[in-house]
Amino acid sequence: MTARHLAAAAALAAVAVLATACGSAAPAAPEPHTPDAAEDFTTANVDAWLDETLPEMLEAEGIAGASVAVVGDGEVFTTRGFGEAAPGTPVDPADTLFRPGSISKVFTATAVMQLVEDGELDLDTDVAAYLDFDIARDYDEDLTLRHLLSHTAGFEERVSGLIGLEGEDVDLRAALATDPPEQVYRPGTTPAYSNYGNALAGYIVERVSGMPFEDYIDANILEPLGMDSSSFRQPLPAGLADRVSEGYNDSSGPAQPFEYVGTPPAGALSATADDMATFMLSQLGVGTQLLDAETREQMFSPALDADSLGAFADAPRMTLGWFQEDQNGHRVVGHGGDTNFFHSHLNLYPEDGAGIYVSFNSTGTDEAATLGLRSDLMRDFADRYFPGETNTAPIENSDAELVAGTYHASRGFHSTFLSALELFSTTKITALDDGRIAFDADPGTLKPAVYEQVGDTLWREVGGERVLAVNIEDGEVTGIVHDAAFTLLPMDVERQLGLPFTIAALAVLLIGLLAWPAAALYRKLRRRPGPGPEGRRWRVLVRIAAACSLLAVAGWVVIFMLAMGLQDPGAALIRTVQVLQLAGALGLIPAAVRLVGEIRRKAGWRAVTGTVVTLLALSAVADFAIEFQLLSPNISY
Repeated sequence: MTARHLAAAAALAAVAVLATACGSAAPAAPEPHTPDAAEDFTTANVDAWLDETLPEMLEAEGIAGASVAVVGDGEVFTTRGFGEAAPGTPVDPADTLFRPGSISKVFTATAVMQLVEDGELDLDTDVAAYLDFDIARDYDEDLTLRHLLSHTAGFEERVSGLIGLEGEDVDLRAALATDPPEQVYRPGTTPAYSNYGNALAGYIVERVSGMPFEDYIDANILEPLGMDSSSFRQPLPAGLADRVSEGYNDSSGPAQPFEYVGTPPAGALSATADDMATFMLSQLGVGTQLLDAETREQMFSPALDADSLGAFADAPRMTLGWFQEDQNGHRVVGHGGDTNFFHSHLNLYPEDGAGIYVSFNSTGTDEAATLGLRSDLMRDFADRYFPGETNTAPIENSDAELVAGTYHASRGFHSTFLSALELFSTTKITALDDGRIAFDADPGTLKPAVYEQVGDTLWREVGGERVLAVNIEDGEVTGIVHDAAFTLLPMDVERQLGLPFTIAALAVLLIGLLAWPAAALYRKLRRRPGPGPEGRRWRVLVRIAAACSLLAVAGWVVIFMLAMGLQDPGAALIRTVQVLQLAGALGLIPAAVRLVGEIRRKAGWRAVTGTVVTLLALSAVADFAIEFQLLSPNISY
């Protein structure tokens, strides 16, 4: 998921929190999920299902085109194209390249496992042994490839340089070594999805193999499989560049530029549906083998256990590059992927010898919709062809009241000014009267969902297959793992109050500034005297501080919008806004001096009260700026 889709999720979560605060009812539980007998898993049936599903889906959501591949029984069942790759050009599954985004990470993990299999890499050796630059550590424990491939290395998020829309040379080492993200969690303990971590694994492939990452992938994955319509290269080589689908915000256009991923191992792949079908079969042990059977099984198995993860290990976990996404009692591993304009998902059924891949070339009219669309499509595929029962029953005396609360995502910004976005991406969990819990926006699907407790730590979606693991220590929830690589962490009450207090403070400062000329005009019209000269300079300084605080907030809004839209706001703008923010904070001094002066000269309760309120408002804004790194000398993001 890109920063843009993190922002979309944040917006939806913010709406959900507001709705709950306003007293809206908890979402109703969906109907129980009861799969019918399996339909025949054949090419004809799969094609019929796709024909009745995809065109309507694309039309309803404003998506220009889709590319699909389905494999089973050791062969390609079907590859299909729907809609348009460009105006007047239909999607061709054999010819049209799509951008699978983070599904690229599975290729990177495969490359790592090839070198592990060859004895060139060790999953549990500290990565410092393979790197030619240092990574700042906040913990003494080893940081290993096992951590990198399972998103438990503990890195915070970074968006600067993640995706660009102009053809610039991509330097993997520079992107990784220059101002890397901080390690904010102890390795192996807290799932927190990380583009940086996976890209670091890709750089280790480059270092140990002695080949540029793209060259290694060509020679050891794409060429052996005959994937001659796929590439990690940016820009695409001649012969492929004119075959890549356009990307769109929605089907109404216009087409958007080719996207350059700043850390290629994490998301730079371009591929046709036919090539993705070949890759899926190889991962299932059919055709050309990239890994031996034992290594493939190791890659499909959970990377960490309870010794490292504790109660989080009870939920679906990350394997060495794959997400556990079991459906209807069938073992499923998968991976999703998003760029700004392409949105994809891949599921493999190792025991059933099946797989499905889908990629959309548009975000659609609802920026968050493709997440739910992919989830619905994968679930429908499972229910039709691999149904089954999940035999779990709710337990009595659930921990619903304990779990209820406000949470923020482990995948986020902690040491940078973008940490303020945490307040707009909270997840609200409500305890229902019957012992279940409700999400207004499930963080995995962004749809309403209800969960019931089915074990000491486990909660299962009512009418669905999604599972959460809740870790409770000393009677308090310390985290909730969902979707294998993501953790919800409890948000401190003080941080929760940061936004409403700051909004109230800004309102006070704005009213105060507007009241200044209004009061002067009123006095002029009424021919009444103005305030005396006593404390005049302090009044002026307080007003300047109030104006600076308001301008700083407006500036941060612009910066946040640019950064989350993957546009560089520039150091000059950030530093300018920081100067305004600092000027606003320093306004506490004249405000305090003014208050003391008014008390000494007995200026009256109205004047004293107004100054106290202004002082508190300036203090609240300054406290917010300090709490969320807005004044930090480090302007990385």
